[in-house]
Amino acid sequence: MIRFLASRLFQVVIVLLLMSAAIYLLLGLMPGDPVDLMISGDPNLTAEDAARLKALHGLDRPIHERYLAWLVSAVQGDFGYSRLYARPVLEVIGQPLANTLLLMGASFAIAVAIALPVGIWAALRPYSAADYAVNFLCFAGISVPPFWLALLLIMLFAVSLGWLPASAVPLDADIGILDRIRHLVLPVATLALLRAGGITRYVRASMRETLRHDFIRTARAKGMSGGRLVLRHALRNAMVPVVTILALDAGALFSGALITEIMFGWPGMGKLLYDAVMSNDYNLALVGLLFATLVTMLANFGADVAYAALDPRISFTGEAVR
Repeated sequence: MIRFLASRLFQVVIVLLLMSAAIYLLLGLMPGDPVDLMISGDPNLTAEDAARLKALHGLDRPIHERYLAWLVSAVQGDFGYSRLYARPVLEVIGQPLANTLLLMGASFAIAVAIALPVGIWAALRPYSAADYAVNFLCFAGISVPPFWLALLLIMLFAVSLGWLPASAVPLDADIGILDRIRHLVLPVATLALLRAGGITRYVRASMRETLRHDFIRTARAKGMSGGRLVLRHALRNAMVPVVTILALDAGALFSGALITEIMFGWPGMGKLLYDAVMSNDYNLALVGLLFATLVTMLANFGADVAYAALDPRISFTGEAVR
């Protein structure tokens, strides 16, 4: 187990190094730099001022030298300042990260809570009217554009019925818990409905495949009850591929849902990363994308641990369990 953990930790470090180099290179190749934006915003800056500012920020050096300088500072805990917000990058990311974890975490949990029972229910009734209805609703959930669903919910529940507010409220807002929940209902419902369709289809397909296996027929022949058979045997095996899909969603969970955040005025990571990239805020965009990579890697590591918990044939030693 310790060897496995050390190996995966080493892989995480290597991937983060490669991703940091790739992201830094791509951002550096974007047309214009922060100094160019300053010049375009202030026509009184002379060419000498521009050269002095580029030398001050290291923009006159080759891109690989700039990356190595950033990497040395990052290892020491200094990720630089955000040009857009004029504050340390970690301070800028803190509040949007908390907002994203609240919004995306709640929607993800609700989507899974809907997808598991509905997917199991449809898998137990193959080719029935219920199965076709679930399939239709899942395809609709996958196909509906996020902005259209958000507008539909706003028009129905905020404008026509007036039951819920049309915008979300960040964590630092001074309101009560009930008011905060009311403001979160529509954005959480939008994201949950969009995610539930895809997860439900994976659960349904995996359950149907598992229910065809010989050990299920053997358990039925021995007189095992339906509920125990489904929950303790079929579902446990069917969740192995589903866990992979859930882990892959972790990157999106961190980076946020840009369209939904814009529709509901939610200051999360999606909007922050978009503004950073569009404003050539290298440090902020780089650190935000690296955090998304780290969260995805940690989620994949958690999926590996879940595999071993769900399937006793999987071990951390690399030896097959018989």
